[in-house]
Amino acid sequence: MNLAPLAPLYERPGPWASVYVDTSAADQAPSGRHALLSRQVCADLAAQGADEATCKAVGDALDAYASDPRLPGDAVAEDVQGGGASGRVSTGGRAIFAAHGEVVLEPALTIAPPTETATSWGPLPHVAPLLQLAPPEPLCLVAYIDRVGADFELRTPSGGNRPAGSVDGEDGDDFPVHVTTAPEQGDDRHFQMTVENTWEANARNTAEALTAKLAETGAGLVVLAGDDRERRTVRVHLPRQLNATVVETPHGGRARGADNRLLDEDVMEAMRLFAVDRTSDALDRFRAGSTISGVRPDAAEGVPALVEAAREHRIGTLFVQPQGSDANREVWAGAAPDQLATRRTDTRYLGVPEPFATRADDALIRSATMTGADVVLVEPAPDERGDGIGSRAGNGSANGNGAGQEAGSASGSALSDQAAIDEDGTLAEDERARRLRGPIGGLGALLRWPHTTEPGDGGTGLTEDRSTAR
Repeated sequence: MNLAPLAPLYERPGPWASVYVDTSAADQAPSGRHALLSRQVCADLAAQGADEATCKAVGDALDAYASDPRLPGDAVAEDVQGGGASGRVSTGGRAIFAAHGEVVLEPALTIAPPTETATSWGPLPHVAPLLQLAPPEPLCLVAYIDRVGADFELRTPSGGNRPAGSVDGEDGDDFPVHVTTAPEQGDDRHFQMTVENTWEANARNTAEALTAKLAETGAGLVVLAGDDRERRTVRVHLPRQLNATVVETPHGGRARGADNRLLDEDVMEAMRLFAVDRTSDALDRFRAGSTISGVRPDAAEGVPALVEAAREHRIGTLFVQPQGSDANREVWAGAAPDQLATRRTDTRYLGVPEPFATRADDALIRSATMTGADVVLVEPAPDERGDGIGSRAGNGSANGNGAGQEAGSASGSALSDQAAIDEDGTLAEDERARRLRGPIGGLGALLRWPHTTEPGDGGTGLTEDRSTAR
């Protein structure tokens, strides 16, 4: 997730009002409903200790949204999600972050919050829910290919689609592109070779244009749509070191009036799998780093280890599950992102005159944002019941008395084949769920470099000194 747009939240002191509002139903509500919602949010903030000026700023932002759903804050959400400027209006809701009577950021949400309103007032902005409600959206470049060239389109999972240019035969190499009977019988072979050469030249030109378009847009996924041969010919000309995932679909096409309904489903599924694989790969590296390599772990898990890594700017990728048990754990922080400790008394070693208590996830996200680290949202681990409920049938489904075995042999064979298919699908889902399982407690990190003990320090440092400085 691109956290750079959130940097203004950490460039000024708190306390902060953090508001998440579900506007999906309120968009169609009468104006009186909007006013009631605004008053409720302001009352909740005031009850938590928010100052009057900040409450008014939040209320004004909600009133402005009621009159114009498309606000400048949407561009912030698009930057965070990685979707670029799509021109769409978010229907999920809005987040508002305000301090000292000023709204600093109000990104749009692509997913509606679980409750109509959620407010918090604290020393740091509560941005962890933003990871779930405005998740990163991988850019997908769809190439509609034919024998002449291709049309390009950028897509995001939430429907932010826009044209991205086109390419046609270079230097007029758009004729001939169809194999037909040549005027003279003896020219058939020559004519066919000309057609083949034209296809090859156009495919090479399309691949070059596609590569340039990827560099221009930063898309991480490419979907090639068109006939089998057209797709294959373009794909073989793509660079081997292409920094993108390439998939193909037989649905859709460049011709006018082509039915792209199945293509839309294929693109959405490709984007879903792309996001899953990207998270899975990061978690695989996390699990590999969690095993001791020599004497130095390359990953951290648990609040104490993460706090130490954040102090030393060693977090490269932060994993966050907002509902994890560690997310709401209290830590102590100062004005700087690297001023973190698990106990208030420890902050004196960091030169913090007035430390404050805050949530672990918000403090670590602040550190990740200001040190250029990546943040990856991980889902809760799936339930592992192990009680046999819903277990795969088959071993105990045979008749105990052997009656009717001959009559049911054909159907039994069919059921066995289906059971094997179902089992393969279940095993694949189990493996996918295992790879997506996040850190224990919901917080973890891949480190930029492992913790090392400097020679001659006796293995002591801030962490070890704290253990004896009670």
